[in-house]
Amino acid sequence: MAPTHKFIAPRTSETTRSSVTTGLPDELLGEQIRRLRLCAAVAMGLWMFGLVMDSLVRPRTVGSPFLLSTFVIEGVAVAVSGLLFAYLRFTTHPPRVQAHAGLVFMVLNAMGVGLLNTWARPLTDDALNELSWNTIVILCGSMLMPATPKQMLVAALLSATMDPLGIGLAALRGRDVPTAVNTLVLFLPSYACAFAAVVPVSILNRLGRRLRHAKELGSYHLVKLLGRGGMGEVWLGRHQLLARNAAVKLVRPEVLGASTEAAASMMLRRFEREAQATASLSSPHSIRLFDFGVTEDRTFYYVMELLAGRDLETLVREFGPLPADRVVWVLRQVCHSLAEAHARGLVHRDITPANIYLCRMGLDYDFVKVLDFGLVKFDAQREIEHTLMNGHHATAGTPAFMAPELIAEGDVDARADVYSLGCVAYYLLTGQLVFEAETAMKMFLQHLQGVPVPPSQRTELPIPADLDALVMACLSKDRARRPGNAEEVRFLLDTSRGANRWNNESARGWWQLHLPELAGPLATEEPVEIAAATPALAGFHAS
Repeated sequence: MAPTHKFIAPRTSETTRSSVTTGLPDELLGEQIRRLRLCAAVAMGLWMFGLVMDSLVRPRTVGSPFLLSTFVIEGVAVAVSGLLFAYLRFTTHPPRVQAHAGLVFMVLNAMGVGLLNTWARPLTDDALNELSWNTIVILCGSMLMPATPKQMLVAALLSATMDPLGIGLAALRGRDVPTAVNTLVLFLPSYACAFAAVVPVSILNRLGRRLRHAKELGSYHLVKLLGRGGMGEVWLGRHQLLARNAAVKLVRPEVLGASTEAAASMMLRRFEREAQATASLSSPHSIRLFDFGVTEDRTFYYVMELLAGRDLETLVREFGPLPADRVVWVLRQVCHSLAEAHARGLVHRDITPANIYLCRMGLDYDFVKVLDFGLVKFDAQREIEHTLMNGHHATAGTPAFMAPELIAEGDVDARADVYSLGCVAYYLLTGQLVFEAETAMKMFLQHLQGVPVPPSQRTELPIPADLDALVMACLSKDRARRPGNAEEVRFLLDTSRGANRWNNESARGWWQLHLPELAGPLATEEPVEIAAATPALAGFHAS
């Protein structure tokens, strides 16, 4: 059984300190801050409404006297609400400071209500028997203020105390006030609300902890989602001790056909075996696997190096077909990766432009990384039937690069990768697929029966005759007539006419012209383009 990795808490850093202070992850805290800003705007509107009613409307309609104290209290409350809104809108302070400002605002609002209840208005029995508006302030604050339960309890108790405090100030001014016991009884609902305010805050913090824990896998913290596909998700992850960025893939067993407990257990064992096999690959042109595991809810995850550049599908779509000498340069590196895999008895089975990444690697340009070495195995024929029925892979991602024997038999060896490599070379040289078809079924039939047109006849770019012949040999329907493995293809590429015409200097010039944001100094902490794992989401294929 594959190891189940327990979630661990992240180290406290500048980026996570706000979560520790409030008990909320940054995403949820940010949402609460936005709600707090809206709350400040609403409070300003309500205080403004009260100011207009008490200063202008009521004196003229019901004959209520104009009280300067009411005008001052409500005017100050309007100003405080407006200042908080402006502060939250324009401040650069960290979220934890903004959260504390919200708690202070809650207490100040309660103070304003308490002063209105006991300073500006008569202390009649009917007035005192009414439920104080501070109960509303406390309950709304408990649902809107980002805080820990302890912080909320303190702020809520202070808010509930503002009415009794106002009674005390009125007594000092010589007004008739209730006794201390009666005052406590009168405002007991406010104190009850203060203790009840801890409940929604505790629930929100518990949900926040679950959200934060759900974003931590092994030693990696998930920072942000990079892409989502039919087979899973890819996240930008950061190692919590090494501060190293990585690409983290997540996939659940059921999307791979594991509908029962036994099937899921088998999938876990295969996942572990294939991940270990991939981790054993040492070619610099194979994607590096840092870690892998299974979460408590049986989600597979594996952590790979984060790359800066373009996958070949995006590259051709964005810049057009590549010159022949550059194609040779790229294919030789792909073959270096595949040759090691073939020597170890591994077959990739999904060599496509989307699974080959052209990146900037230190001072090297046009550095190739081959992605997705079939980390999850399952019945190939079942996958093909699934594709034919539902068309989930009716794109250039799989059918357009699938070897005939995989379609017809499901029994493949290294020569299936050679066929796919020929399809990739064809696409790089011409910017077109070997066969065009409207559906996956028609594409499969073309690969089974169709005769490909040589790439030299489908592009205006010059293609050396030996490279043209090599591509056609890789595309042979009879696998016995193809090169036996990637090492043979690499030998033929090494002896082709375009073998030494493209080099790192040529690549550097191209990157500086076309991708200057990725060709600059190595000073940025994160890659400018983090697309390494996103195109390969469909890469969980049989192997």
